[in-house]
Amino acid sequence: MSVDGGRVEFPDGFLWGTATAAHQVEGGNWNNDWWAWEHDPASNVVEPSGDAIDQYHRYREDIELLARLGFNAYRFSVEWARVEPEPGQFSVAALQHYRRVCEACREQSIAPVVTLHHFTTPRWVHGEGGFEERAVVDRFAEYTRRTVGALGDLVSHVCTFNEPNVFATAGYLAGAFPPAKQDAALRRQVNGVIVEAHHAAVEVAREAGLPAGLTLAMQDWQAVDGGEERRARILRNYEDVYLEAARQDDFIGVQTYSREFVGPGGTLPVPEGAETTQMGYEFYPEALEATIRRAHQEAGGIPVVVTENGIATDDDERRVEYVRRALLGVSNCLAEDIDVRGYFYWSSFDNFEWAHGYRPKFGLIAVDRDSFERRPKPSASWLGSTARANSLAPST
Repeated sequence: MSVDGGRVEFPDGFLWGTATAAHQVEGGNWNNDWWAWEHDPASNVVEPSGDAIDQYHRYREDIELLARLGFNAYRFSVEWARVEPEPGQFSVAALQHYRRVCEACREQSIAPVVTLHHFTTPRWVHGEGGFEERAVVDRFAEYTRRTVGALGDLVSHVCTFNEPNVFATAGYLAGAFPPAKQDAALRRQVNGVIVEAHHAAVEVAREAGLPAGLTLAMQDWQAVDGGEERRARILRNYEDVYLEAARQDDFIGVQTYSREFVGPGGTLPVPEGAETTQMGYEFYPEALEATIRRAHQEAGGIPVVVTENGIATDDDERRVEYVRRALLGVSNCLAEDIDVRGYFYWSSFDNFEWAHGYRPKFGLIAVDRDSFERRPKPSASWLGSTARANSLAPST
């Protein structure tokens, strides 16, 4: 990283990408636990995913659009429920589909970064006890083996799990994701099973010569008014168990949106008068720099990839400002010789944002809900130009 006349230069080979998840963009993923959950009247989901943005059929035009904008990488997920719709029954057609997605990326000089588990689990895995049962470790390893076998010669990086800390906490402690349980001991058990499954998947990916790691939801947790002990307790089961598990991986994916204040009694509300996003998060892009530093330290200095960072807003000028300041934080880390290898904005498109439905607008590209027309926002052109130049121009 270098600075030239106020312009920040990024290292050669830096990955500039955007990110999506299969369930949020493909549409029609009816065979996973999230589809069942979003159609359950008892759930907290405001609307079902339905057709999402129909990327299952429109992936080629989407990838071509990302390439025209200037990006050189695309992070997306493979839907396990499509690849293995029933136990041991692997779909050749589904694997060929995801291979075509990877081929489309390579045709556009875009590096395919593949996530194997992005919050959704096949209904049959859910019925077998999901990640409460250690049997899922072997199931996940075999799914990884089949997927890597079909795509491995095209893939750039493998992310085993997306935000396993959110998956475990929301599903087994907060009751906000399927299976909607609230049991602290069970959450710890699930953490352990996920770590085993992750390690098994990393081994499979490495056998195929692919760099592998997990992505972690991280916030800049700031203790106030004597909240240090509570902060440490939160971090232990939410982040540290996974950062420690990642120490032998090829990279750690950092996914950051804001900060949280922690007092002796727990997390505190966003300060009165602070700017907030459509998700209710504080507008605080400086959180990314703090979490990169923490991931670098706690994961033993392995390379860092910012696999998600972004903002839900209808004000595209604020999106640009958020990302600009976040990238300045990345550059500060690079200046201190922290090995940061890429930045992926969340999300490529306005899409299905889990329990929040389609209201939050994270996307660089708007999508018409009826016609599926893609309309890049000014922020897409700005970030794409930054990616093409591999440098961040001074703010004007």
